[in-house]
Parts: sequence; structure tokens; C-alpha cells
Amino acid sequence: MLTFLLGRLLTVVLPTLFGVSLLVFSVMRLIPGDFVDILIGVGPDVSQAQRDQIARSYGLDQPLPVQYLRWLGNTLQGDLGRSLQSGRPVRAEIAARVPVTLELAALATLFSLVVALPAGLLSAVRRNGVVDVVARFVALIGLSIPNFLLGTLLILFIALRWPVLPTNGFVPLSEGLWPNLRSLILPSISLGALLAAAVMRMTRSALLEELGREYLTVARAKGLAGRAVVLGHAFRNALIPVVTVVGIQTGYLLGGTVIVEQLFAIPGIGRLALDAVLARDYPLVQGTTLFVAAVFVLVNLLTDLIYSLIDPRVRTS
Repeated sequence: MLTFLLGRLLTVVLPTLFGVSLLVFSVMRLIPGDFVDILIGVGPDVSQAQRDQIARSYGLDQPLPVQYLRWLGNTLQGDLGRSLQSGRPVRAEIAARVPVTLELAALATLFSLVVALPAGLLSAVRRNGVVDVVARFVALIGLSIPNFLLGTLLILFIALRWPVLPTNGFVPLSEGLWPNLRSLILPSISLGALLAAAVMRMTRSALLEELGREYLTVARAKGLAGRAVVLGHAFRNALIPVVTVVGIQTGYLLGGTVIVEQLFAIPGIGRLALDAVLARDYPLVQGTTLFVAAVFVLVNLLTDLIYSLIDPRVRTS
């Protein structure tokens, strides 16, 4: 197991993070305008000498390879730099927003699993029945509607007509559990709908495949009840591809928080990254992107490890 982890870290995790760091560093410099333009404008009253002085004070006058190598070297030492806007360490900016985004992503994942797993199970057991048709139709809608459109519809047709749930803002957990959950219910549904649809479809197809295998016929012949056969044998084996979908899509949830957090005014990592892009805050954009990429690859690594707990056949020595 330790050899497997080290191999994945060297062949997947580290190369991926290096590629992401190089890509985001390059792409940010291709966007028209820079931090100096955002800070002091581009009017005729701003001389080139003033621009050069400001760029020099922030280290933006150096060649791009030098800037990248300097930033990469500091990152390897745990220093992500300082925000050009606030002057605070990027680590502190990220640390202040991480709990909000993680809570939102956790609630979205929980919502999707609570809805999708029972729906996929019932849809497979009652194939071609009313429950199956309704579940597949709802899943198709969930896959077709972008999260920003779903969030807008939730605001228009639920929150504004029945003002039980807030449409924007975030209430910290320190101010009460229920106020905190109320502020995240609509964003969680908007963010988790796509995952719920994908998990439901995968659960249904994987379970249908397992229900047709011969070992279930043997289990029934031994006198096991139908519920024990489905839940104890077929459903457990069907969870392997479901875990794959959940692991991959959970990583994508962090990327989806950019739009959802902006739509519902949630002060998380996604909104922080978007504000940093608009302000051309290079260290903050690079730090937040690298953090999200690291979480994504680590979630996928954790998914591989969970395989061995579900099915010993894929256990890595």
C-alpha cells in the first residue's frame, strides 16, 4: 500500500500540480491588462515611470521565467506569496475561505448521496416501472441544467415566492447551526444536483449489471431473502463504479463553487479566486488554483484507496 501511494504521488500528483502551476501562471499573463492597470488605471495622467516603479515594487518587472521560478521555489517551501491587493499572505486568505467552501461541498455531496443512492437502488429494482421512469427523467434534467441556471431558478421560484430560505449571504456556524444550514441549503442543492444525477444513473446501471450475475442466483438458491441479496451482495459490488463517480465529481464540485458562491454571495474559495482574477492578483490566483488542484488530485487518490475497502479484489499489495 505504501509503495502504491508513493508511486501515485510521484507519477500523478506531483506532475499534475506542476502542470497546473505552469498553466495558470502562463494563462494569467495572457489576459489583457495587469495588476498595475487595475491599480492606477491607464489614463494620460499616469506616466510610464510611475507604472514601472509600481511594477518594480511588486516584482512584476522581472522576466516571466524568473517570476515563475521564484514563485515555484517559495511554494515548495510552503510560501504562496502575498496578495497584491490586501498584502496579506495568500495562505491566510485561503485559510479564511476554506471552511466555507468545504462545508458547502460537503453539504452538496451529502445531498446528492442521500437523494441519488436510494433513487438509483429503487430504479434498478423496479426497472421500467413508474419509479424508474420518474427517476431517469429527473436525472436527465439534473444532468442538463447548469448549476448557475438551477441556482437562479431556485432563487426565482422558491426563495422569492416562499421566503423561508435566504437567497444570498452566509451565516457562520458560530452564530447557530440552523441559521448556518439555512444559508447553505439552496447553494448545496444547486451545486449537488449534477452529482446527484450522475450518481443515480451510475447506481442504477451498476446495480442492474450486478443483478444479472450468477452469484446472486446461487445466493437466492441458498434461501437468502431478496432484500439481503440486493443490499448485502449486489448493492455493495455496484458501489465500486459509484465511488469513482463520487470521487471525481466531488473534485469538480470545488470548481463549480466559483459560480454558485458568486450567485449566492458565499465568501468561499471560488469567490475569492474570481475576485482575484478580476483584480489580476497573480499570487492569489495561483495559490487558490493550486490549492483546488491539490484537493482534486488528493480526492482522486483517496477514491483509489477506498476501492480496497469495498472490494478486496482490487486491493493493492
